[in-house]
Amino acid sequence: MKNDVVSGWRHRVTAAALLLGLLGCQPDTEHTTLRLAHTLDQEHVVHKAMALMAERLAEYSDGSMSIEIYSGGQLGSERELVELLQIGSLAMTKVSASPLEGFVPAMRVFSVPYIFSDNDHYWRVLESDLGQQLLQEIEQARLHGLGYYDAGSRSFYSTHTRIDSPADLRGKKFRVLNSQTAVRMVEALGGAATPIDWGELYTALQQGVVDGAENNPPSFYLSRHYEISRYYSLDEHTAVPDVLIMSLHVWQNLSPQQQAWVTRAAQDSIVYQRAAWQQASDEALAAVKAAGVTVIYPDKEPFRQAVQPFHQSLMQTDIGPLLQRIAELDTPQPSPKESEHD
Repeated sequence: MKNDVVSGWRHRVTAAALLLGLLGCQPDTEHTTLRLAHTLDQEHVVHKAMALMAERLAEYSDGSMSIEIYSGGQLGSERELVELLQIGSLAMTKVSASPLEGFVPAMRVFSVPYIFSDNDHYWRVLESDLGQQLLQEIEQARLHGLGYYDAGSRSFYSTHTRIDSPADLRGKKFRVLNSQTAVRMVEALGGAATPIDWGELYTALQQGVVDGAENNPPSFYLSRHYEISRYYSLDEHTAVPDVLIMSLHVWQNLSPQQQAWVTRAAQDSIVYQRAAWQQASDEALAAVKAAGVTVIYPDKEPFRQAVQPFHQSLMQTDIGPLLQRIAELDTPQPSPKESEHD
């Protein structure tokens, strides 16, 4: 335990020392460098999308702007990176919408299970006025939202036992994102939820601190968690988007032209990432199957039924109206011309 504490302290000191030599945005008379950090592997489709964003920004700005990317949690956990953005010591990051609920309470709506009927419904919400409203609310936390990355659906994986129904979660400890809504979701299904930083999860699974976790296929594969967790149950309980965010301080210190270049480059990366996501997910599933993981396709209806009381309790809270609006977007809305002929 003492060695773990010392190791963690050294990691933070190293990161802090590095950051003393960095600013979120380093402008000079001719060039502006934006520092971006995230917690994912460089083979992850999100990292590749960010690399594309860096290429496009250099192109659009005619070389006057660049993005430096620090991957793999070099500068800290997702929450730590968000905090660095808030003080302007880092320019950009990707964060799951779930941990953002600690900064923007409305974001917890994405951790509510089974609120989207399918992928079309999911994107209809993200691209709607509601999705953009949630993105704009991030500014209250001194952050600027650039857009949503696809993070697919989150499903349970476990070390020792199959998960075919909610009953298989009882008495088991599962790692979840740092989100009280995610904790309540697992508890509604009968499990015990344990928030753990992503970078510490492999060891936690290995040592039996938790019996399993939940995430999308690319993250399950690239984290190598499949080496320990040999059962992957595609119950697809939540679809929590990743959010590409900037420090509001850094954003406001860019010129209008620079902001336009950053926005354009970010949108290019979002389009690329969304198109590449499904292939990355399919390839990850094929890879873990080839590695001997048992991939399970359970009946989702018992899971949906198990969380209905949780849904009902949330309808009486401040996110009740958000859940209602999401439900209303379950079917395509008619265009004004179509409405005139009804």
